[in-house]
Amino acid sequence: MGPQAITNPKEGVIQYQLEFEIDHDIDCPQFAKLNGWRSYLHRLGLIGQDPVRYDGLGYGNVSHRAENDAFVISGTQTGHLPLLCREHYVLVEETDVQHNYLKARGPIPPSSEALTHAALYLASDHIQSVIHVHSPLLWQRASQLSFATTPEQIGYGTPAMADAVTRLVQKESEEEGVIAMLGHEDGIIVYGSDVEVVGARLLKAIMEAHQFDEHYFK
Repeated sequence: MGPQAITNPKEGVIQYQLEFEIDHDIDCPQFAKLNGWRSYLHRLGLIGQDPVRYDGLGYGNVSHRAENDAFVISGTQTGHLPLLCREHYVLVEETDVQHNYLKARGPIPPSSEALTHAALYLASDHIQSVIHVHSPLLWQRASQLSFATTPEQIGYGTPAMADAVTRLVQKESEEEGVIAMLGHEDGIIVYGSDVEVVGARLLKAIMEAHQFDEHYFK
């Protein structure tokens, strides 16, 4: 099957223009570590699907850089699945952030946040992995935890969001970090030089948030 053009502006799902080709043979050398972290974060409720949250849509995704600026990312609306396999990941080969465009191939289309992941990989060669989760705890404590933040008026999965995270990464000039998306309820992005580094940074942030709560209520 040849490439397909997909456009879907509906809130909560894919908002970018996608040139997509079905391919069931996606190579991802980091699959075991990436998928291991994804499974763990699902058990923690940081990735998942809840009928009473976010209009019942799945949330959270993980990705890892491939060659050059290409990257492998979990597929759209897989949040409800406790365990993923290779058939749930897709390779994003080309990106044009300013024109809201992605070219990808895989068994299913990429996550609705793929444009934001792409912007992070383009912003710094040091970034090798990105995790996007939904955490009310971290999101509501973003200021106290000194997270970088995107403006409230910027929605998820848009060129404006991609531009905002690019500016933050370049401003911070750090190889790893945490970004709270104030215009995307509970949305948190963590990025770094390896998925293990990113996962550890996320867990560290959660521990710090809990410690802040304990100190605050003493």
